Amino acid sequence: GIGTNVNKSKALELYQKAADLGNISGLNNLGQFYQYGIGTKINRKKAFELYQEAANLGSTTGINNLGCCYEAGIGIRINKNKAFELYQKAANLGNMSGMNDLGRCYLCGIGTNVDEKEAFTLYKRAAELGNWIAQYNLASMYEEGKGTVKNVDKAIYWYKKAALQGDQESKNEL
Repeated sequence: GIGTNVNKSKALELYQKAADLGNISGLNNLGQFYQYGIGTKINRKKAFELYQEAANLGSTTGINNLGCCYEAGIGIRINKNKAFELYQKAANLGNMSGMNDLGRCYLCGIGTNVDEKEAFTLYKRAAELGNWIAQYNLASMYEEGKGTVKNVDKAIYWYKKAALQGDQESKNEL
C-alpha cells in the first residue's frame, strides 16, 4: 500500500507474473503469500516449490526459506539436518537471515551439536551487517553470558540497535 491502497489479490497477481518470468524476488514473495495465505489460501506445498525454484536460481533467500521449510515441516517432511545444511549454505553465501538461523541451530542443537560460541559468532556477524533479529539475539547472549563473557553494556548496545529498527522485544528489554 505504498502510494496506493493495499490490494493483496493484485500483489499476488503481480508476484505470480514475476515468478513466471523467473524473478527470484517474485518467487520468494509468492512463496510467502502461499505459506501464510496472503491474498490466497494457504498452500505450503506450493510455497516449498516456489522457494525451491528460487534456490535453484541461486537465491540465498530461497535457500534460507527452504531451510525454514525443512525445520518446520512446511510443504515437506521435517528434516532438521537438511535445515541446518541449507542455513549453513545461505550463511556462507552472505545471507543475514541464514547467519541468524544457523546461529539458532548452534544455540539450540538443531541438526547439529550445541555450540554457544559458534552461535555467538554467527549472531555477531549478522548483527554487524544490520539484521535486527540477530542484534536482539546477540544482546541476549551478552546479557546471559552465553558463548561469551557476560557484558551488560554490550547487551544494552545491541538491544538499542535492534530497538532503533523497531524491534519491540528489544525495547522491552531496555
